[in-house]
Amino acid sequence: MQVFHIRYRNAQGALMRILNAVSRRALDLTSVHAEAAGQDYAVTMLLDVTKKQIGQLYREWYAIVDVIEVRSRAVLHEQEEPAWGPHRPASSNVADQSSRAALA
Repeated sequence: MQVFHIRYRNAQGALMRILNAVSRRALDLTSVHAEAAGQDYAVTMLLDVTKKQIGQLYREWYAIVDVIEVRSRAVLHEQEEPAWGPHRPASSNVADQSSRAALA
């Protein structure tokens, strides 16, 4: 598993071009997190890729005009679940409370 950090200028379609590079290779997007990073924007992705695919992704992302920086690092198995991973929807808490109240 690799975590990729990409900084880019928020031009029209920049994020979609970054994500298309991943989907074009039929890679599973384990998790994606995009946010503002100062004047630029950043996207962080967790992907299961080979060394060859890492090189291909780097080359394609740097070919996008609006991409400023690309970094990656390997993830240990116990670190696979990032802090910005999926959370339970707020409505599920309400449903749990109402079902508990009905049982009481």
